[in-house]
Amino acid sequence: MASDSTFDIVSKVDKQEVANALNQAQKEIAQRYDFKGVGADVDFSGEKILVKANSEERAKAALDVFQSKLVKRGISLKSLDAGEPFASGKEYRIECSIKEGIAQDVAKKVSKMIRDEAPKSVKAQIQGDELRVTSKSRDDLQETIALLKGADLDVDLQFVNFR
Repeated sequence: MASDSTFDIVSKVDKQEVANALNQAQKEIAQRYDFKGVGADVDFSGEKILVKANSEERAKAALDVFQSKLVKRGISLKSLDAGEPFASGKEYRIECSIKEGIAQDVAKKVSKMIRDEAPKSVKAQIQGDELRVTSKSRDDLQETIALLKGADLDVDLQFVNFR
């Protein structure tokens, strides 16, 4: 009767929210006075997001506008992988990508943290780009979630399928 309780640790981003944040950033950049005449733009370029402007500072400012819109839409900046500004002709560009899934090295790090610091009944196993955490006690699982939320990891984690 006492079956194991489980939950999954994933790192997913709602693509629609990213698109909404991008549209909001485009509108703000088009209307703001400090972006007039500097060729600032934020746009999708295939899978990547491209931030353009005629100076490095304006490109960084446009990226900052986009980041603020992401935060307002509930998307962690840990999910945004922004590169350094680079010159391309007469304009500066910043390429950004959205990170999804838990990389193998991060998954191993999280699994080791659970093994070392979580209650002893808790077990973690890596399944592709997510982790499945199992225990007899739901309280131990909730303690594990609290531990991981407090940890300073460079990836945005969500906890789903708590059973």
